[in-house]
Amino acid sequence: MSTTPARTMRPRPVRLAAALAALVLVLGLAGCGGGDDGADPTPSTSAGGTFPVTVEHKYGSTEITKAPSRVVTLGLSDQDPVLALGVVPVGAIDWFLERPYGKWPWAQPLWGSTPPEIVGERDDYNLEKIAALRPDLIIGLYSGMTQEQYQKLSQLAPTVAQPKGFADYAAPWQEMTRQAGRALGKPEQADKLIADVDARFAKARQEHPGFAGKTVAVVDPYEAGKYAVFAPSDPKVVFMTQLGFTVPDSIVQAAGKEYAAEIGSERLDLVDVDRLLFLTSDASAEPRVKADKVYATLDVAKQNRAVFLPYENPPLGGALSFSTVLSVPYALDQILPLLGDG
Repeated sequence: MSTTPARTMRPRPVRLAAALAALVLVLGLAGCGGGDDGADPTPSTSAGGTFPVTVEHKYGSTEITKAPSRVVTLGLSDQDPVLALGVVPVGAIDWFLERPYGKWPWAQPLWGSTPPEIVGERDDYNLEKIAALRPDLIIGLYSGMTQEQYQKLSQLAPTVAQPKGFADYAAPWQEMTRQAGRALGKPEQADKLIADVDARFAKARQEHPGFAGKTVAVVDPYEAGKYAVFAPSDPKVVFMTQLGFTVPDSIVQAAGKEYAAEIGSERLDLVDVDRLLFLTSDASAEPRVKADKVYATLDVAKQNRAVFLPYENPPLGGALSFSTVLSVPYALDQILPLLGDG
């Protein structure tokens, strides 16, 4: 796997100051579980569903013969589609220091009162902890699971690895939701969740016709005079294009095959667009950008068409970066009022 996910759980191309944007999973395993040693964690539920099912994935296919009741999620965002489908995992991977097991505001109500057992960090799984949970399904969709890991995990329970046909960490949230729905025997429910989000975007486009055809850029001002301009394939940019915005060809060409174009102040002409989104990791970012002499010359700055979104507090940039069936609706609710009419 690559050292940084292709779908931007990595909010920027270099180290961010904030823990959210660092993608460094440093929270210890001890003390983060779902109960005392030897306790039987609350089982997950998978009411409904049709079984048996066979799910194809990166390492072949997996048959799941009955509705799982003890699900472990090993992908960094897998808990979101699983929770959205009505299943509460008994085990999960740790996330940012401030957000253990992916407990973001869009998912927190679905976890209930019992947190899952933390069974490792990104792509570093604690097989003993997983085995102790007695899982009947292991899901590792948004992950860099290796074939060796898959084979070991498959000895513990039916295991569904990364979606077939996508690079690790590159499957869109829709496919992640569908794959979770297949594994849980709830494909129709997964399709409805996706359709509901699509309807939210359609409603937003109808209510904000001014978005249509306007140019957009999503940028991380990660250091003084240095900027990451995200490519059209980045989920944060996809979010904006689903609202009707377009990405200028100059940004497409500058990013090439990379997930972002890293530029200095001298190339800020690339982001002189109709609507500019800056994702910021701390309070110093906005005044730093506004103090950039080149930025001050742009029409987007002079006409106040830039919006500064924090990764945290509230996690607006976090919701865009996380990009799941739960975080996208949250982002719509929070960000649309900030965009005006386009």
